[in-house]
Amino acid sequence: MDIVQKSTFIISKMDCPSEEQMIRLKLEALNEIKHLNFDIPNRKLEVYHTEKVDNIHQSISELKLSHQLENTEDEVELPLAADDSKQRKILWWVLGINLSFFMAEITAGWISSSMGLIADSLDMLADSFVYGLSLLAVGAAISKKKNVAKISGYFQMLLAALGLIEVIRRFSSYEVMPVFHTMIVISFLALIANSISLWLIQRTKSNEAHMQASVIFTSNDIIINAGVIVAGVLVYFTESKYPDLIVGMLIFGIVIQGAYRILKLSR
Repeated sequence: MDIVQKSTFIISKMDCPSEEQMIRLKLEALNEIKHLNFDIPNRKLEVYHTEKVDNIHQSISELKLSHQLENTEDEVELPLAADDSKQRKILWWVLGINLSFFMAEITAGWISSSMGLIADSLDMLADSFVYGLSLLAVGAAISKKKNVAKISGYFQMLLAALGLIEVIRRFSSYEVMPVFHTMIVISFLALIANSISLWLIQRTKSNEAHMQASVIFTSNDIIINAGVIVAGVLVYFTESKYPDLIVGMLIFGIVIQGAYRILKLSR
């Protein structure tokens, strides 16, 4: 029986689901890897392996995430495999909530002429991709994961780029004022939906990577929802379209950044 070692890495740029998935896809290709334990809030990764740590160190270095090896322990026991049936159920619920609000927000954004709502809907779609990748991660071949990541990344990039072009066009042309009360109501409902998603995820009390990452991602979504609500209030008080366009541009930028990170997973 192979002797299992545990190497602990500090990865300073590992702060969202994209980096976690990137590292997972990179290391899962190595035969000596037996288990990965991510602690995203503390930027820490524990790698259980049967060979020297050099190859693992090199693989992480190639991702350029500013890491350092903290220590390596010899002859450790592998953690018990977790029962992920509950986590799968929670992720399916969260995925359903995000897809539903993607449809609701993009429809309401189009009707109300709000780029903030349309951008927020694409952020919800981006989250759906992350949750979908988390569900796919169990038992799937690495090549399949990379193909899904590539398709997801390019699709997000295309939608966000089209959104930015539309924002720029609206900045330089006459447009109907966005309907501020629709912005506020729909974003408030999305905020409630994301709060429910966060509550569901936290109920699992899981320390596993994809669940920790989902907590961070969903918490960020709540901040974005609040931003669109503030933009709606500013549209009302200033009687200007610009608060909506500025928030829309910022959110599209976030979506493009997320798409770029997802595309890095497919390399």
